[in-house]
Amino acid sequence: MSLKAGKGAHRAPSRWRSPYAIGGLGAAVGATVLATLVPAMATTTDADTDSAPSPAQSASVPHPERDWMGSTLSAHEKAAPKAAPAATPDAATVEGVDVSNHQGSVNWTSLWNKNVRFAYVKATESTTYKNPAFSSQYNGAFKKGMIRGAYHFALPNKSSGSKQADFFVRNGGDWSDDGKTLPPVLDMEYNPYGGTCYGKTKAQMVSWIKDFSNRVKSLTSRDPVIYTTTSWWKSCTGNSGAFASKNPLWVARYAASPGALPAGWKTHTIWQYTSTGPVVGDHNRFNGSLTALKALAKG
Repeated sequence: MSLKAGKGAHRAPSRWRSPYAIGGLGAAVGATVLATLVPAMATTTDADTDSAPSPAQSASVPHPERDWMGSTLSAHEKAAPKAAPAATPDAATVEGVDVSNHQGSVNWTSLWNKNVRFAYVKATESTTYKNPAFSSQYNGAFKKGMIRGAYHFALPNKSSGSKQADFFVRNGGDWSDDGKTLPPVLDMEYNPYGGTCYGKTKAQMVSWIKDFSNRVKSLTSRDPVIYTTTSWWKSCTGNSGAFASKNPLWVARYAASPGALPAGWKTHTIWQYTSTGPVVGDHNRFNGSLTALKALAKG
């Protein structure tokens, strides 16, 4: 979300200029006050970047409230109950969560007290859904002191990657180098409405992801993080190694370790290790120190 956090914070170039972008504020204006200006995200049938969705388009995405990061995994991949990562030194990882409207009002204080220091919030899905709880969740994490970011649940069979990127960036997925905003995330997982790979060939899927990624980069100056599972990636992209040099990897695996990674990536940046963690369920580990996490946010 393109909000400046304090005097002099430089906003990354973007085609989309938020009506809430504010310049020239004195040092007395705090980042928390600015955070309250995030516009409300509402409705499941907002217009896409070119035109309003037809009734058929809207009806074809019948349950976006049940689509969140990792919501499709249990039906396709074996997971360990109450998965927990193997013990690591405290300084080696940072605990985080991901949330959507599924969680509703989030107890950020409780999460902070459990050492959660970053959060990702679902912003959009396809080009017809905006999380109605986005503002309260995004701001709630920020006010508690967490580093936060936004993610897009992709439906590649509904529209082009660039069109979905446009919708995402306009509705929560922008980035600012304020040191508190993590790079945008593309959620690529099993199709909750049909065939695993959304009716696309492996080459078509790779092309779609490139279209989305390139568009986000052009609008925000950041290459998006790609969230996926190794199994889905192998099935639907042919285990493409085309993204490892630019896009950080967020791997999902509910087990004691991240396991084998998709082709090209030598390490993961974030690991979603469980959907049954405390307070919100979906918990993650950043693969590095808090200092490294802040560096990722800063870009």
